Amino acid sequence: MSLKIAVFYGSTTCYTEMVAEKIQVLLNADPALPAGSSVTLHNLKTQPLATMAGYDVLILGISTWDFGELQEDWEAQWDDIAAVDLNGKIVAIYGMGDQLGYAEWFLDAVGMLHQAISEQNCQRIGFWSTEGYDYISSKAVTEDGEWFYGLALDEENQYDQTDERLIRWLNQLLDEMAELA
Repeated sequence: MSLKIAVFYGSTTCYTEMVAEKIQVLLNADPALPAGSSVTLHNLKTQPLATMAGYDVLILGISTWDFGELQEDWEAQWDDIAAVDLNGKIVAIYGMGDQLGYAEWFLDAVGMLHQAISEQNCQRIGFWSTEGYDYISSKAVTEDGEWFYGLALDEENQYDQTDERLIRWLNQLLDEMAELA
């Protein structure tokens, strides 16, 4: 069964966009991707959230700015999230943050995005362990404190771990998608 997969992202300093491009390349080249499936990119600077309706699997990339604020492209469309029909879709989130410079707000935007879509009837996948991170607090953490609501990336302090984490996470997503099929 082929899947239409899209990465929707907002990017101010290009890091979230670079990860989106890596996701596209890695998934499209992965033999575990169901035959006939493909991954497309959608920059929220030019694409409305309503475009999500045409896809089976959504990978949403968001970064946290300053003191727990949304990235500007997401913020510009934030009020439209509730109108997007995610019924039956598979959704994963990845986020960019600075766990040392903004330790009290690390990945807060991931938590806000998770909350914004949590009322919809979608399948959430891609939760990521909090082990190996050093932060004070985050809206992106499950109640038990063991999981982020998505992949946590820190290009400021742990850039050397990004590629390895991304590959592990994408393998996890493919496994979780296969279980849902």
